[in-house]
Amino acid sequence: MASSFIVIGSGIAGASVFFALARRSAGVTLVDDGAAGQATAASAGIIQPWSSSVDGPFYEVYAAGAAYYPELLSHLAETGVTRTDYRRSGSLLVNADASALDAVQERLETRRAGAGEAMGRVERIDNERARELFPPLADGLDAVFIEGGGRVDGRTLRDALLEAGTRCGGTVVSGHATIERPTTVTVDGRRLAADAIVVAGGAWSAGLLGALGVAVPVVPQRGQITQLRVAGHDTSGWPSVHPLSHHYLVAFDRGRVAVGATREDGTGFDPRVTAAGQLQVLNDAMSVAPGLADATLIETRVGLRPLADAMPLVGAVPGHPGLFVATGYGAAGLTMGPLLGDALARTMLGEHVAVLDALAPRDWPEAMAP
Repeated sequence: MASSFIVIGSGIAGASVFFALARRSAGVTLVDDGAAGQATAASAGIIQPWSSSVDGPFYEVYAAGAAYYPELLSHLAETGVTRTDYRRSGSLLVNADASALDAVQERLETRRAGAGEAMGRVERIDNERARELFPPLADGLDAVFIEGGGRVDGRTLRDALLEAGTRCGGTVVSGHATIERPTTVTVDGRRLAADAIVVAGGAWSAGLLGALGVAVPVVPQRGQITQLRVAGHDTSGWPSVHPLSHHYLVAFDRGRVAVGATREDGTGFDPRVTAAGQLQVLNDAMSVAPGLADATLIETRVGLRPLADAMPLVGAVPGHPGLFVATGYGAAGLTMGPLLGDALARTMLGEHVAVLDALAPRDWPEAMAP
């Protein structure tokens, strides 16, 4: 069993592995260079997998990730870390087409038994009731309300995991890591060795592993998301809003509402806010919630999502003893990242964890092998 570990990357994937190892008293060091465009820092933080159109193993892991949150919060609280900005404030699936809402409600009802308490109550409501829950909503949009829909601030959760991990004995090092061999990295000229390394570098994972000749099918997808401030409203209990499309609105405390996001392929590692992206985000938001027109624009964040071909890549890298990877979560990172981080830590410590069976090396491309 490995006695020391290095985790590269402090996004939700890496921070979750770091905390999971540290709380089990494993010697672990996390390395991160703070590159612009990290997805976790820009994420919307929606924890609501049940209405997703995806099915099969991806959905099973997605749903299990949402159900894991109470356990995660309990583990963090045991270290004295309690702030994550996580709240189950519900989710509104909105649309003017009754048949579209019928379809998503049927999907939710089918999944209710497997989701259990995590999903909670599912209720069809009219526009008047929906606007009571989310006042800026447009007329003419009815809704399906999911009681268990939650949200979390990616930056706050990441910081909570890192703080809790250090309280458990883990170490955080700032700097750019280069992998020399499966169990050795160089951080800004300083060599660090361990019994095992976890590459959790998000969209940068392919570049990190490329030094060992390991090809990883993960590419960056740019997402632009805008933060608004709504004056005169207590937004803390507002549900997230999903218009059965690519965009959404997520309310946080103190009048903050996140609206987005773009899904831009082929942009490379370019973390800029673009004119076209900003226009799309605001147009999408106003089409669903025109009551936000007078909100103050605080900032627009940009995250480079680690997009995989299909399933996330979590587990041992074939042909490279001591080398592990956790990446490719796409837009689902904050939902599934904590669960998969804990599962990978347990695997590295010698356990068999069933949730990783669907992500086993046999499902990875042949290019993963040396």
